[in-house]
Amino acid sequence: GRVPAKAQPRRRLRDLSRVDRRHQALQLRRQRKEAVLAEKRSLGSRDGPPHLVVLVSLHGRAAAHDTLRLLQSQDSAVVRVDEGRAGGFALLCPRLKQRWRFVAAQAGDLHAVLDLAKVADSLLFILDPADGWDSAGEHCLSCLFAQGLPSYALAVPGGTDLPPKKRIDVRKKLSKAIEKRFPEAKLFPLNTEQESSLLLRHLATQKQRHLAFRDRRSHLLAYAAEFVPGQESDLVGTLKVSGFVRGQPLNVNSLVHIVGHGDFQLSQVDAPPDPLSLNPRVVKGQKRSQDMEVQDDSVNGSDEMEEDVKVLMKADPNKQESLQSEVVPDPMEGEQTWPTEEELQEAEASLKANRRVVKVPKGTSKYQAAWIVDDGEEGSEKDEDDDYEDDDMDDDDMMEEAVSQEGESSEGEEEPAGEECETMTVSECLRDDQYDEKVEEDEQMLESYRQERMDEMFPDEVDTPRDVPARVRFQKYRGLKSFRTSPWDPKENLPRDYARIFQFQDFSRTRKHLFRQIEKEETEGASVGWYVTLHVCNVPVSVMETFKEGKPLVLFSLLPHEQKMSVLNFLVRRHPSNNEPVKAKEELIFHCGFRRFRASPLFSQHTSADKHKLERFLRPDAALVVTVYAPITFPPASALLFKQRSNGMHDLIATGSLLSVDPDRIVIKRLVLSGHPFKIFTKTAVVRYMFFSREDVMWFKPVELRTKWGRRGHIKEPLGTHGHMKCHFDGQLKSQDTVLLNLYKRVFPKWTFDPHVPEPVPWVRSESALPVQEVEME
Repeated sequence: GRVPAKAQPRRRLRDLSRVDRRHQALQLRRQRKEAVLAEKRSLGSRDGPPHLVVLVSLHGRAAAHDTLRLLQSQDSAVVRVDEGRAGGFALLCPRLKQRWRFVAAQAGDLHAVLDLAKVADSLLFILDPADGWDSAGEHCLSCLFAQGLPSYALAVPGGTDLPPKKRIDVRKKLSKAIEKRFPEAKLFPLNTEQESSLLLRHLATQKQRHLAFRDRRSHLLAYAAEFVPGQESDLVGTLKVSGFVRGQPLNVNSLVHIVGHGDFQLSQVDAPPDPLSLNPRVVKGQKRSQDMEVQDDSVNGSDEMEEDVKVLMKADPNKQESLQSEVVPDPMEGEQTWPTEEELQEAEASLKANRRVVKVPKGTSKYQAAWIVDDGEEGSEKDEDDDYEDDDMDDDDMMEEAVSQEGESSEGEEEPAGEECETMTVSECLRDDQYDEKVEEDEQMLESYRQERMDEMFPDEVDTPRDVPARVRFQKYRGLKSFRTSPWDPKENLPRDYARIFQFQDFSRTRKHLFRQIEKEETEGASVGWYVTLHVCNVPVSVMETFKEGKPLVLFSLLPHEQKMSVLNFLVRRHPSNNEPVKAKEELIFHCGFRRFRASPLFSQHTSADKHKLERFLRPDAALVVTVYAPITFPPASALLFKQRSNGMHDLIATGSLLSVDPDRIVIKRLVLSGHPFKIFTKTAVVRYMFFSREDVMWFKPVELRTKWGRRGHIKEPLGTHGHMKCHFDGQLKSQDTVLLNLYKRVFPKWTFDPHVPEPVPWVRSESALPVQEVEME
């Protein structure tokens, strides 16, 4: 009969002979091999970008300057030293048709190391011949492995002063020490020119390791930069950044993210002459003009640019991505009770009728007069305020906020009193105060350890308050028949912050569509390997100042929608080097892909259900999901979580990856109220201490009860007026059992997103951490 068209390809695949299948597999293998070889050949060649090698010292005694000096002393190679930055240089080898750019990461500067590793083709780790790396080097390696490690090589300079026999023993000991971090890695001694040329050959021929978050975006490490102040202010202007395009073609209409500084728009892309050309006679502008339309800058009349510089592309306002990151919510949107003409006239008439005569000082406007209050009205206003205060005592979070606000107001009241006080000299012995501050920090740490231990021993249990009725204190909570199967509407009772964020109709579909466009190379722009100058608009002058200080300037182009805010979920696991308690809603520092920001996250369990239980602390033994408001990023992207110490150091507390961008992920906070059996019968029991009033027992009567020993039951009736209640269970209770009642509430993260991350102090291992065994429970 007739065969459908869709069934033919599968049938044809099935009917392939054994020889054809073998031939097909051989062709696929050959294609993959050719792709790897083409990638190796293009990196550092005349058409590709220079091979970017970043030197990272892993020990205080390992000096990167000697290594750089040795690498510069190559025969038949031209050395171009970077202007304004210590240690960086380019190495051009026309005989090998290779060009390298070496950049030394400043020792102790964690942000510089991580930023350079984001764009580096290869990392060159400088080890100490005796110890390999120290504690700071171990911390640096932990961060690099979590972020994603590109191709690397291990160099060991020095060690020539040891006797030959001891030198071999030290080398064996070092090889054994690095096996844990770098299995099957080769150590390259670096003391002579011959050894440095061997290292260069290894760097050029080794297989490149890919980082997914940078392969799908064009990125650039600044080779040169120039700041042109704007017309309105000298603090904001256009930043001209020059460098080699890597990753993907760069489109002028897409946004760029300057790592550590924010998102910006481009105005144009220029093509200056290549400063690191292998054969400078060839003018690359002529070659580029065949591929793209090149506009001469002399048309615009700007005399600052040189004659060789060509304008490749100018931004099209109709196609350019917007910098809008949030939705501006309209408070009247969805309002259906707009007053009619008659109601407006009635309101004006009532206003005229209610006008009163008040004595006011001369020169008082109508607006000011409306605020003057008679003595009789003050009492009524106080009564209204009391009513509002009574309404605010409905939730634990709101109670906490009220306490913090009282603390702030009391501080604010003390300040003016301090201004009236006279000045006095303070003694110079401040060491005692500094020591007392450390003791206070230890007390806070001890309290957080106790809270974490209490949460482990009695998860989610709270005491029922005696001064506030339980039906008022827990009025935002509800009972669920089953946490796993009971329904919960994800669009119910959303906070106002959800009106500011963006949500995809189908996030995975949008992501696949974007990645498919990148694979098909449908984007137009400056090709990979070109040396271009980007004109970045409205950049603060602080970006140029950090570049002049010698810090790396790294740019990433953003995919569509990546500047917009949404709810991001990260799947992380506690790092073994950190054992301090980390509470939910504590401010943490996030390194997500190419972004850095600060936020206060929620922790929740990672399950396949539609509801996820909130965790109050970051667990050391399980993977948790961290939820924050942040700009959209398309996974895969690595995630590093840091906590800032009081002295400015950043401790790595968790590592993982971006799980999803999903505002509909439901995080449920659970509260457990506990009571004790007072009288036990066959299948009934009198329970006390769960509630303290008859009305509370009646209010929570529909909620199911459970016990720690696995019994289930429900409240039958209250007994008396002090909260005792008769309960029915599916079996007889034990006298040592505890009766529990579960209540649930959906929680949302706080909008604490801050793109500014302070520079970390050089890291030193903390010795003040308390061992968990020492914490005693009261």
